[in-house]
Amino acid sequence: MRIWTLHPKYLDPRGLVALWREALLAQKVLRGDTIGYKAHPQLLRFRAQPDPVAAIAHYLTNIHDEAVARGYCFDANKISPGTMTNNIIETRGQLLYEWQHLKAKLHVRHPEQFSHLRRIKAPDPHPLFTIIPGEVRDWEHVKSH
Repeated sequence: MRIWTLHPKYLDPRGLVALWREALLAQKVLRGDTIGYKAHPQLLRFRAQPDPVAAIAHYLTNIHDEAVARGYCFDANKISPGTMTNNIIETRGQLLYEWQHLKAKLHVRHPEQFSHLRRIKAPDPHPLFTIIPGEVRDWEHVKSH
């Protein structure tokens, strides 16, 4: 499961669909509707919020917005109700690690998308996140690229 800190605009079609599905699974986990993935480290930052389901709903809403902008038909009715009034704090190190991870994936999977992104040094975060100085999070399974 990869719940990107990056803005979904950077994802290729396959990546955007995968993110939608994984975030919907995360929503099920946070609602207590499944027995799997309960301890998944990607969910820690959502669980730390006053209303974890509202946090993932906000996350999903932005993915849905990106999908609609691209002409996709993601079902907004799958997003749980809830309002998130604050952003989740995330570190620049985490954002940049994910950026390198995504570019490595796209270099192989979608070279055209990679060529559009490779010169971007400071990617935008998903609108749910406010970026602060800091390193890659301890929960991240760091892989060398």
